[in-house]
Amino acid sequence: MRYMKALAEAYPDEAMLQRSVAILPWRHNIVLLEKLKDQEQRLWYAAQASGNGWSRDILAMQIDSDLFRRQGGAVTNFDRTLPSPQSDLAQQLLKDPYNFSFLSLEKDAQERDLERALVTHIRDFLLELGVGFSFVGSQYPLEVDGQEFKLNLLFYHSNCAASS
Repeated sequence: MRYMKALAEAYPDEAMLQRSVAILPWRHNIVLLEKLKDQEQRLWYAAQASGNGWSRDILAMQIDSDLFRRQGGAVTNFDRTLPSPQSDLAQQLLKDPYNFSFLSLEKDAQERDLERALVTHIRDFLLELGVGFSFVGSQYPLEVDGQEFKLNLLFYHSNCAASS
């Protein structure tokens, strides 16, 4: 009952409630109410959780890592040089900084340690990158001019922007 009352107080506008929060599972809403006091942030995280299919645990992790503040933090000229859908997507790709805290690496970790930890935690990493990324492989062979090279980590990104 306490959470129902808190939900009613947090979202007095029923239209706003129906557009964002009502489409989330109840336990997602409890996380939003417990962790966030700012309505703008709650609505932003609700939209992200719904749009990206986040579990309750991923939602909590994104709130704890302050994704709202980090999202699109890198300074770019994308908004002036690319059309709107592409500039928004490019800006989202350059969040500043990426959060690797879930890897629990030591400060003196080497690149190979980072690669192994990322492969181990690939699901969380892909969620951090955002919608549309796929993991192709580790130490992926690539031939260039008859010489073989290995890519440490190979990702694929599909452009998920809706066309109008």
